[in-house]
Amino acid sequence: MATTARQTATLALAHALSAAERGLPVFPLSATKLPALRSPHRDEDPPVRCRGACGLPGHGVHDATTDPAAVRALFAAAPRASGYGIACGRPPHRLIGIDLDVDTAHGNDSVAALQQLALQHLFTIPATVTVLTPSGGRHLWLTGPSGVSVPNSAGRLAPGIDVRGAGGYLVGPGSVTTHGRYRLAPGTAHLAPAPCPRTLLRLLTPPPRPHHPTGHTSPARQGQGLVQFVRAAHEGQRNTRLFWAACRAYEHGFGDDLADALTEAAVRAGLTEQEARAAIASAARLTAPRQNP
Repeated sequence: MATTARQTATLALAHALSAAERGLPVFPLSATKLPALRSPHRDEDPPVRCRGACGLPGHGVHDATTDPAAVRALFAAAPRASGYGIACGRPPHRLIGIDLDVDTAHGNDSVAALQQLALQHLFTIPATVTVLTPSGGRHLWLTGPSGVSVPNSAGRLAPGIDVRGAGGYLVGPGSVTTHGRYRLAPGTAHLAPAPCPRTLLRLLTPPPRPHHPTGHTSPARQGQGLVQFVRAAHEGQRNTRLFWAACRAYEHGFGDDLADALTEAAVRAGLTEQEARAAIASAARLTAPRQNP
């Protein structure tokens, strides 16, 4: 067992180094697809919101690098890493990940939904690097232009379509998770990430919402609809609804303030508090804006 774990870690490092050679910033992941290195600020009270400015490893996607020596150092500090993440939105590629999930239980066909968007908005989905996920989904790799920041989103384009942009990351091909291995789709290994079609790019970068002073209106009141949405979740929907609602709250700037109300709603719907807090934390990581390097 130990030998297999070492072999998995060695292969993960090899794949990560190969990606770094192609200009893709990488960092180690655990089998749960979360960063393999624990935060150096985990025991600090009050919590510290640091994105690597302290110079220590353990800041997730903010550790990502293309420097081979730094990549080896990160993996040496995370001997149980079984995969690697690729930071999106970073030069030179400014990677944009289109994550097409599979949800046959609820009848969502994300591939068909993307094709419908292409027909509706008159753009072509280009041939590009495609990574197959253990669950049967796929990640399409696209590149973005300089000066354009694509935000992370979950289900905003269509149900089952998530977007990984600035501050987000994709699980790299060759990574091994608790659900299986990520691998390149046949016929795409020789491709470079294709430029994102301009029309699709406009869909991914909606204009900023105008800011209206809320006066005495509390963030919890602003997010009342999101809380009710989570509270009404049935079995099989709870995690998905909570994650979606938390993403919307963080995208609108009141995620931290609404976290307790969302947690309470999720617990009433049937999740444990630990499960609810974990889903909200994942939403916060996904939607966190990237700081300029």
